[in-house]
Amino acid sequence: MDINMTIDERKSISTGVIQNLILENRGKLSISGVNDVLSFDDQVVMVETELGLLTVKGENIRINKLSIDTSEVIIEGSISYLAYSDKELEKNKGNLISKIFK
Repeated sequence: MDINMTIDERKSISTGVIQNLILENRGKLSISGVNDVLSFDDQVVMVETELGLLTVKGENIRINKLSIDTSEVIIEGSISYLAYSDKELEKNKGNLISKIFK
């Protein structure tokens, strides 16, 4: 592996996935590599991406652009929190909750 490669280039080689998050002034978030928007309201958006579930929190959040063709989402509002979680962890958590309430 070339030592001059960026972290993004090394990550895409190891996973085969390229994903970009661009946060502009905590008011506009562009996300590439999106598979689906699982849920959203004016305070929380949950997005399924190639690299896991991404949770975005803030105030007055809205989805400004959603493109399935380019796998891109643009979220605008007052963004205060971004976090990835493992897809399998979230799926198992959902199954556990559904089992409890059956």
